[in-house]
Amino acid sequence: MRWKVAIGASLDDAGFDPSSLVCWRNRIAKSGRPHRVNDAVKKIVEQTGVLTGRRCRAVDSTILADAVATQDTVTQLVAAVRRVAREAPGAAEQIATVCTGHDYSKPGKPKIDWDDPQAKDALVSALVNDANALVETLKDRGLDERAASALALLALVAGQDVEPAEGSDGRDGRWRIARKVAPDRVVSTVDPDARHTRKSPEARRDGYRAHVAADPETGIITGEQLTKAAGQDNSDPAVAEQFRAAEAGGPGASGSDSPDDPAGGQSLDAAGGQDSDGDRDHARGGGQLAWYGDSAYGTGDLRDAIGKAGHQAVIKPKPLQPPVAGGFTLDDFTAGPQDRTVTCPNGVTRPITPSRDVTFGAACRRCPLRARCTKSKTGGPLSCTNTMTCCAPPARPGRRAPGCARIT
Repeated sequence: MRWKVAIGASLDDAGFDPSSLVCWRNRIAKSGRPHRVNDAVKKIVEQTGVLTGRRCRAVDSTILADAVATQDTVTQLVAAVRRVAREAPGAAEQIATVCTGHDYSKPGKPKIDWDDPQAKDALVSALVNDANALVETLKDRGLDERAASALALLALVAGQDVEPAEGSDGRDGRWRIARKVAPDRVVSTVDPDARHTRKSPEARRDGYRAHVAADPETGIITGEQLTKAAGQDNSDPAVAEQFRAAEAGGPGASGSDSPDDPAGGQSLDAAGGQDSDGDRDHARGGGQLAWYGDSAYGTGDLRDAIGKAGHQAVIKPKPLQPPVAGGFTLDDFTAGPQDRTVTCPNGVTRPITPSRDVTFGAACRRCPLRARCTKSKTGGPLSCTNTMTCCAPPARPGRRAPGCARIT
């Protein structure tokens, strides 16, 4: 009913079919100004001054599921070859000549004994060799954009999930499915920009990540981005930094429309006290903004950028997990910002290296408190809790550095 009032329709108006929204959304997305609605809202906000004096911004993100099925390596290879056949002129004839490992006129998985590891490795080798041969044949053909994109996708799919077979150096044509997952893995040739991601260790999702920044009191969205679901440049802190830069009108402001390219001060620790009316009033007082976010935004880099811009970071700290149940956490180590040192609970002080590591080394081996730090029998620097990694400059004597990530 509120929407009907807003657009001037009568309360008994029957409305329109929901598919109209899909149609117009697609038309706007493909236009030269896909963010025209957001631009119009921003213009009205500036003209009315509705956000004047409101100096708080809340940032958050959510996963948007993709609309295609996730494909395994074999299915992707077959689909990518068939896509090249459709998009590249003369590719179908070349596939019939150089691709002998499978009949690519038929979609779907080849029929083999999928319980036989040797049969699977032989099929993977044949498909990868076919893909490489096709890429080599067509790479210098002067293809148009669609055909070149299809060929590039085939090359990517042929390399992201495979590795040389055992005993192979990669030059004898023997391949197998890699024993790891590529960090920026394409999950479907139908939607090449969709990515794997996790909201938690148990909840794996495929799709995109939608980011927003908003004034929490009015609900007015001040920034938005749609990015791939994975990748450091698409992470919550990275996009939040772009929102911060956009508020200042400085470098790093984002206006991208593509999933590929989406689309100083005091740092307040939320653990140090609840958000108070005084904090909000202070944040509204001038150009300073208070940025609110959950623990996903609690990196040292983002806190540092917010602080250097003269804003406040009101970000929930990540929970500290002791390596030993009931043992020490980062709060038990004292950072000395003046002499750039860290002191452990046993009083041993070590310098912070240029790479922001602190190694206590042999001091751990006979330490009477070691049982509360590590379960390692040797006290080695990589296996016990004697290397402290800091992501941001130390705060002040007696406090751990804001954004310190872990003790490894």
